[in-house]
Amino acid sequence: MKVWIAGAGYGRGTVVDADEARIPVLDHGITVGDGVFETVRAQEGRPFALTRHLKRLARSAEGLGMAEPDLDLLADGVARAVAANPDLTDARVRITVTDGIGPLGSDRSPGEQTAIVALAPFPGIAPHTDVALAPWPRNEFGVLTGLKTTSYAGNVRALAYARKRGAGEAIFGNTSGNLCEGTGSNVFVVLDGRLVTPPLSAGPLAGITRELVLEWYGGEEEDVPMERLPEITEAFLTSTGRDVQPILHIDDREISKEPGPVTVEAMKVFAERSAADIDP
Repeated sequence: MKVWIAGAGYGRGTVVDADEARIPVLDHGITVGDGVFETVRAQEGRPFALTRHLKRLARSAEGLGMAEPDLDLLADGVARAVAANPDLTDARVRITVTDGIGPLGSDRSPGEQTAIVALAPFPGIAPHTDVALAPWPRNEFGVLTGLKTTSYAGNVRALAYARKRGAGEAIFGNTSGNLCEGTGSNVFVVLDGRLVTPPLSAGPLAGITRELVLEWYGGEEEDVPMERLPEITEAFLTSTGRDVQPILHIDDREISKEPGPVTVEAMKVFAERSAADIDP
């Protein structure tokens, strides 16, 4: 596997074998999780919605107080990394930018950012999934709310919790008692006959797939109280790794035996529109 890396020792970026890539031990992304990232799907060498992903990465960096990443450099890095791995015809492309070398603490030092583009095979999308309710709430008022940062340990812990219960994803409520998001996905539900997803004020990440579903298919952004989850008649997750993926169970409660009509239509519309426009 070949990766693209820029920063200390690599200048404006170079492609190297993955086992040759080296990051300084004092990189702030390693020591304190001071970084941002994006995951993009690339099929036949063509990354999907790359412009939207890079713009969100810039927003996340701004939210962390980092210098604005060089988006043109990152786009070139993605192109070079994808081209260097022609055997990966369906690839998960991970773009990571950290604040670079810093002190062993929360202070930052001015200097060069570290940027990495790494690839792995795209795992494929299961036809449906079950989810578990995470016992820990999302803080919709936190400093990292809405940012896609490398400080992801809470998501790792919650996903492990879900896996132990036979679920493919964990979903969170927030501190106000409303539905928020999954560990790496957004949530849509059909409630009172309407397709609804939590608003950004509830604390979820502004997912690219979420955004496209709202634009292409429709839906309303509205708070969903956790106590109303037993009333939903359909639900699905959205993310780069899932596209539109039906949910059949929340914990031990069955929502439906098969994807409902709203979910099926949303899946169809997303598949058609994403196939027609590689960078919407």
